[in-house]
Amino acid sequence: MDGLLARAQNGFDISESVLAQARSALMHQSELRSCRQCNERCGQLGYSTYRHVFLLPDGSSLLLWELEHNTGEDNRPLYELYADEDALTLAERRVHERLGGARWEELDGLPLWLPDQLLHTAEPVESSRAYVADNSADHARRVLRRAENSDRPGEETERLLATAFAHDIALAPKPRRRSGGPDATWCRFYEHAFLLAGGDEIVLWELEHNLTRDGRLVCEVYLDEVSAELAADRRARALGVDL
Repeated sequence: MDGLLARAQNGFDISESVLAQARSALMHQSELRSCRQCNERCGQLGYSTYRHVFLLPDGSSLLLWELEHNTGEDNRPLYELYADEDALTLAERRVHERLGGARWEELDGLPLWLPDQLLHTAEPVESSRAYVADNSADHARRVLRRAENSDRPGEETERLLATAFAHDIALAPKPRRRSGGPDATWCRFYEHAFLLAGGDEIVLWELEHNLTRDGRLVCEVYLDEVSAELAADRRARALGVDL
C-alpha cells in the first residue's frame, strides 16, 4: 500500500479508512486488467490499468485500481490510484482521449485488450481464484448479453447467475494469434467463475475472436472449456485459418 501511495500522483484522494483497511490486509494480489499502446513520433504512448486485491482479516476483499500512463509532457510514467471504479473509468477516458483513435463510446461492451507479451504464455499453470464481491450478478448478465453464439447458456443459467454474489475473471493461458498482413487473426479465452448464494459455483468460458467473414471482433460464451475450444477450431476451419 505504501508503495502504491508513494508513486501515485493523487494519493491524497484515497481516504484514511481505505488506507487503514489495506494496511490490515493479510495478503494481496496484483494483476493487469487492460492496456492500450500506440506509436507516435515522440515514441510509444499508452496506458495500463492494474487491479490490486487486498484480502482483509474478516475474509472480505478490498479493491484498488492503478492507472499507469505516459501521456505527460516528458513521456515519463505517471501513476494514479483509485478506490472507486467509476472514478477510474473517467480517468481512463481522459487518458484514452489524449491518445486519440477510436471514440471512447465505441469501446463500450467490448472485451478488454491485453498486451502482446501475454500472447506467448507457455504451459497452463494452476492459479487460485480471488473472488471479489463487486456487482457479480450484473457482471454475469453483461457477459451473457454480449455472447453472439446461438448455443450460449440459456434461461436456467441466467436464473442461477442472478444469485451470484462474488466472481473472478481469469485470462486462460492458451493464447492463439497469427499476425501479419490483412489476415491477422485474434483468438482469446477468458474464464468467468461465479459463486452463487447457495454455495455452488458456475464457470462461463468466453471466447473472443475475429474469425468472422468481415473480421469483426465477437464474443461467444460456453459452459465448459471444451465447447469453447471446439467453437474456436470450427470457426477457424470455416475460414481456412490455422490457429
